[in-house]
Amino acid sequence: MADARIFQDLKADHDRHRAMLAALGDAPTQKRSDLFEELRVELQAHAAAEEESLYATMLAVPDLRDDARHSVSEHKEVDDYLGEMVKLDPASAEWTETFEKMRHRYLHHIDEEEEDMFPEASKKLNEMDEARLANIFEDRKPKELELAEEEKPGDERD
Repeated sequence: MADARIFQDLKADHDRHRAMLAALGDAPTQKRSDLFEELRVELQAHAAAEEESLYATMLAVPDLRDDARHSVSEHKEVDDYLGEMVKLDPASAEWTETFEKMRHRYLHHIDEEEEDMFPEASKKLNEMDEARLANIFEDRKPKELELAEEEKPGDERD
């Protein structure tokens, strides 16, 4: 099943994201800005590295193409929420409401990936593909973290 290193890497990120979302949701107002910035950078880097590795390969496999397109659109949706949140005061009710919408959408997205997409992809990809994708993801993620430090989400990008 989906136990190849690429899926383990992605699942480890997802687990970290779940913990970050929980911490941010429980954080006092004065800590929200810092926790949100850590989460924003992590989610942007993860999405970019995942798209450059797993999704790029899935798009080339007809049976996996729709799943990859669907997941890319969900990344965009989460990115748009992050872009809204960057502009809002973390102490505001609007920020909290947007955070809850983003958290709900992102948790749905990663659950769907882990329960449906990863197992399906593991059936269609061979061990060499999976190892190559893990190498790409592991190489890209640190670079994407650096880029995300500078690049804002959503409409904030140049």
